[in-house]
Amino acid sequence: MPRLDWNIHQWDGEYNWELKGEEWSSSWGSSEAQWFGSLYPRLHKYLPAARILEIAPGFGRWTRFLLNYCDDYTGIDLSDECVKACRQTFSEVESARFLKNDGLSLEGAAGQYDFVFSFDSLVHADTEVFDSYLPAILKLLRPDGAAFIHHSNFKGSEEPTNIHNRSENVTGQYVRSVIEKHGGSILIQEKINWGSKSLIDCLTIFDNRGSHRGPLSIENPRFMEEAENCKRVVNQYCSGLTRL
Repeated sequence: MPRLDWNIHQWDGEYNWELKGEEWSSSWGSSEAQWFGSLYPRLHKYLPAARILEIAPGFGRWTRFLLNYCDDYTGIDLSDECVKACRQTFSEVESARFLKNDGLSLEGAAGQYDFVFSFDSLVHADTEVFDSYLPAILKLLRPDGAAFIHHSNFKGSEEPTNIHNRSENVTGQYVRSVIEKHGGSILIQEKINWGSKSLIDCLTIFDNRGSHRGPLSIENPRFMEEAENCKRVVNQYCSGLTRL
């Protein structure tokens, strides 16, 4: 089970960041194809956003896209190696700042944000992280803001082996219960497969308005087919190989 100490050791010393995280977008062909073919269609209603907070940006795989949609950006990560890399990569972007945290607290991210984003990182976070992060996110959101997080649903799946190092005690329902306990509302929850047949992951969009409307719940066992299509078609547009 990828507990907090595992994450610290994994991403701040043991992992080889030579490809800067781009290796995790290989199923889509590239991070650009994944952003425009898979992520942005799910997020376009919430972008642009004046102030964006990204949790666990790694080496900035998604940061480079998010910066195009905001006036002020903050990235917060538990890995000192990642924070240093982002500060160097985006050193000329005056509106961007990168902070190191302890993996449990978002105290350094002061102020209020219009959009909070985390993708392909918190899938390795256990319930103790969400017990801390989710109430903090709700406090950091502006009244008309929203958050999008990608997290584990391994405990709620039927996957026999945990080859992708997902948290084994987090489910979509657990994340929903914590958000609602602290006055937030789920807008959309999409359970997805990831290199598997089972729905081991979940995409959750929520806000802090505490509405009583029912959330949109989606079960998507064909998420990886979407990735294949992005690699086959969208990535060619991104790489400039298509001839019209």
